[in-house]
Amino acid sequence: MGMIAKATAACVAFAFSVSLAYAQKKYDPGASDTEIKLGQTMPYSGPLSGFITLAKAELAYFDMINAQAGVNGRKIRMISLDDGFSPPKTVEQTRKLVEEDQVLAISGSLGTATNAAVQKYLNQKKVPQLFLATGAARWNDPKNFPYTMTLTPIYTAEASIYAAYVMKEVKDPKVAVLYQNDDFGKDFLKGFGERLGPKAKDIVVRAVSYEVTDATVDSQIIDLASTKANVFLNITTPKFAVQAIRKAHDLGWKPMQFIDNPAASIGIVMRPAGVEASKGIVSAAFVKDPTDPQYKEDPEFQAWVTWMKKYYPAGSLEDPQNVVGYVQAQAIVQVLKQCGDLLTRENVMKQAANLRDFHPAMLLKGINMTTAPDDYQPMEEMLLQRFNGERFEVFGELLSARVK
Repeated sequence: MGMIAKATAACVAFAFSVSLAYAQKKYDPGASDTEIKLGQTMPYSGPLSGFITLAKAELAYFDMINAQAGVNGRKIRMISLDDGFSPPKTVEQTRKLVEEDQVLAISGSLGTATNAAVQKYLNQKKVPQLFLATGAARWNDPKNFPYTMTLTPIYTAEASIYAAYVMKEVKDPKVAVLYQNDDFGKDFLKGFGERLGPKAKDIVVRAVSYEVTDATVDSQIIDLASTKANVFLNITTPKFAVQAIRKAHDLGWKPMQFIDNPAASIGIVMRPAGVEASKGIVSAAFVKDPTDPQYKEDPEFQAWVTWMKKYYPAGSLEDPQNVVGYVQAQAIVQVLKQCGDLLTRENVMKQAANLRDFHPAMLLKGINMTTAPDDYQPMEEMLLQRFNGERFEVFGELLSARVK
């Protein structure tokens, strides 16, 4: 080969290597050689402020990751803003995160109505809206909202599991339902009714709603108790779950009671409502209950406790939401790891839709996260659990939460 040919070949090789390097290292707003900037909105104030421990747990997990040199050498910076669980405030704060703070993605934001208020905006902007703390069915719609994905099994599926259990275990079931008047509550009601099928209109004897701005749900419980239903589907957030459980007990109404997974907290719901009032309540689980002694020697549990004591010492070791926050943070870290140096919003969503049997520590055994471009429901199985007066005991086998 002549000198000119060699020089030409060398130039082509160099150009190719530069092109390859450029293709392998590309950033959208919020990413750089040293930092990955994420954003979220959370109810630091307002009626659902009890859930703020989720955000604190996530921030604590990122502190640990950053202390270990970050993700692919980049530190994670999470900007967590208060929206007071008010959709208009969520819109305002989300616009700030995207347009002023220039975050790469939104991750872990809480609430159905709040996230719904910004879903179209974020998808139009092509900003990932990932691993939300809400299980509304609308989050599993990659065709219409390709930039939105939740973390938890969706509510219609969880409700379907409860309905199947009622049909199997309760003779002549008569169901009374209390539900939050938004997509969260309506999804549960829909999933429960669909699993009951044509019998739903006879089995569900009363369904009443409440608003998150209500002071109490006492009048609703008095109404439901008057039906003498033998099953109570209590679809509420923690503040109202406490009120509903306590009021039902005070009225002497003792049906088989179900509460949704987000309210299944011993420290925040069961004890404040009263142990006797709460005993026997059934819920569903996808994370290990930190109060369950069976996990005392479990390596994942021990690592979680060590992390809590070092990075989130003010957090409760009894609150499962601190486990959920731990799982949420692991999920976004895994996606960012898979992105490598191609930290574009498009690639973030591509990797989020390419999880393969990923098992964040503290998920129940047998539950993994798997996604695909046409399936944005990362987890599809749960276990039933019953409060025995001291802790939740899981029972039975893993049940599918897949929406057919």
